[in-house]
Amino acid sequence: MAKQDRAVRTRQELIRCAAETFYRRGFALSSLSEISGKAGVSTGALNFHFQSKRELGEAVEAAASETLRRITGPRPSRCPTPLQALVDTTHDLARHLSEDAILRAGFSLGNDATWPAGNVAPLWPEWESWVLGALTVADDAGDLAADVALDDAGAAVTAAVVGFEVLGRGDARWFSHRTVTRFWELMLPRLASAAIRGELDAGGVEAPAVPENRGDAGAICQAAGECRRRERRRVAKDRGAA
Repeated sequence: MAKQDRAVRTRQELIRCAAETFYRRGFALSSLSEISGKAGVSTGALNFHFQSKRELGEAVEAAASETLRRITGPRPSRCPTPLQALVDTTHDLARHLSEDAILRAGFSLGNDATWPAGNVAPLWPEWESWVLGALTVADDAGDLAADVALDDAGAAVTAAVVGFEVLGRGDARWFSHRTVTRFWELMLPRLASAAIRGELDAGGVEAPAVPENRGDAGAICQAAGECRRRERRRVAKDRGAA
């Protein structure tokens, strides 16, 4: 068992070191010898876990994709509106991008012309799809202003986060809570319906992700919507009792 645990730790360390190297040098200029040396293992040990640099890149992308799915998973506590759930998730993603080398590398591989791409779907289209799904559910819930075009709003949010990741490579302030908050301070007055505008917090509502209960945008916002309905029923009941 101890030997198996060591193998798992070695594999994880190789993925982490590969991610840092890919992100810093790009896929083409990264070498297996550099990655194995950074991980403190021989090239032979690396080849035991990964037969090629491409296979190692796929492992980085797969690990990053798993993290992205955790970030975009349901947040049942604090019960945000669907639009608030989107705001909170962008804050969460920016924070993870600032702290998680594997997630950063997973996104950057998608923009690396030398990356031959593997069997894992690129992360940016996955994020774009989630954003559009979240906006669709927010629109169905009446959170969006009537004249908001979903495709345009989705493109704006996706492009902003892409920009944060690219600019953050040279300046970590682009990943900061302040930067994301200012973006939403500009966006929310345009996106949100008058009915909920005062309820929204551009700074995000702290609500931890739930790794064991993942889901798509519909599941996230459906849970949030149900929580809102329960709260409205409670308020109506209290008013009736009064």
